[in-house]
Amino acid sequence: MRNALVLCTANSARSVLGEALLRHLGQGRFAAFSAGSTPRGSVNPDALACLERRGLSTEGFRSKSWEEFAGVDAPAMDLIITVCDSAAGEACPVWPGHPMVVHWGIPDPASVEGDDATRGAAFDLAYQRLERRINDMLALGDEVFEAEDGKSRLAAIGTSFN
Repeated sequence: MRNALVLCTANSARSVLGEALLRHLGQGRFAAFSAGSTPRGSVNPDALACLERRGLSTEGFRSKSWEEFAGVDAPAMDLIITVCDSAAGEACPVWPGHPMVVHWGIPDPASVEGDDATRGAAFDLAYQRLERRINDMLALGDEVFEAEDGKSRLAAIGTSFN
């Protein structure tokens, strides 16, 4: 079982979707977590609605700081995935265990304005992109974490336009 942390600035939308998807799709292979550099304090209701539309649990999600995962008592991460450009460029804490850190930029669905349908479509698109990328990662198998080019293979997933 590997630990993965999905990061975004606010930990209210993309990172929550990523955590939920990795927990669901990587069941038995990954323990998934999410956090933010400056957490908003609450999860975006449109993110929770998106998860509900897909039949994924919305229980237990909260907007939390990445500092929770940087301390000595935190679970050691094997992989950290940044999903927003600002989190990718920020000075991250020194992660215990020196996990692989990769960037999979996803446009921010929370920045989309409009009615429920318009916002829902933006969250669904973010969900679909994260789902494809996580499935691509899972298809690489566990050996990617030991491979000499493992980090570059994981990072390449984030450059796809799907």
